[in-house]
Amino acid sequence: MKTQTEPAGRLSSATAPSGPAQQSDVHISFRNVSASYGPMAALREVNLEVYRREILGIIGPANSGKSTLLKCINRTIDFVPNARVTGKVLIDGQDVLKLRNVYALRRRIGMVFPLPVGLPLSVYENVAYAPRRAGVRQRHELDAIVERCLRQAMLWDEVKDRLDILGTKLSGGQQQRLTLARALSLDPEILCLDEFSIAIDPVTTMRIEDILRELKQQVTIVLVTNLVQQARRLADRTAFFMAGRLVEVGSTEAIFEHPQCELTRRYVVGDFG
Repeated sequence: MKTQTEPAGRLSSATAPSGPAQQSDVHISFRNVSASYGPMAALREVNLEVYRREILGIIGPANSGKSTLLKCINRTIDFVPNARVTGKVLIDGQDVLKLRNVYALRRRIGMVFPLPVGLPLSVYENVAYAPRRAGVRQRHELDAIVERCLRQAMLWDEVKDRLDILGTKLSGGQQQRLTLARALSLDPEILCLDEFSIAIDPVTTMRIEDILRELKQQVTIVLVTNLVQQARRLADRTAFFMAGRLVEVGSTEAIFEHPQCELTRRYVVGDFG
């Protein structure tokens, strides 16, 4: 990952958040963050705060920079050829873009991708793999972690008697919940969700949404979604992105009921997407 300066210019000034969340602790802070892939700009001078133990919804049309924002949090943007980032991404005041021990950073952040990403291992080992790599060796400790995470992902009752089967043998919805369980296995403080429901059925989607409402009591959640109604159901605050810029951010009620930017209003009512 390299750095570069992005051109100035804005679609509009992002609306400042208001209400109780403003009094909460800032967990993640983006300060003048720009990102590009080769000549293509993905983020442009983004300034945004994520509060501790909230669900922040990130909405916007395709190619608006939503997924790139997540990649900056856990530094998976490092894996993208020709990616360049400027600005600061602060977690608890520490600029993660300058960290040398990226592996320690990623242990603090769980990630769920649009499609289930199952390891070619048993259900048990899918969840136990990361804790074992992190130094957990005692079987009873691993057993407890596996059960806790599978319960959190509302999967335990469905797989407790067949933990030795390959995770890839589960249904699509079960595999995505297994992915969520694995993301929770190191007890992360931040959970990044990138279109987690794109490939699963509505019933499973609603079950995972229920899980997230419970998890936010302990974990800060950044939710990227193209489903505006999902953001409306789940998010405490919502940020609208367009062409790599943060257009508006505020309480979810304000964004959907009283947006200050006409572009936001048009997007949330479905004029474009």
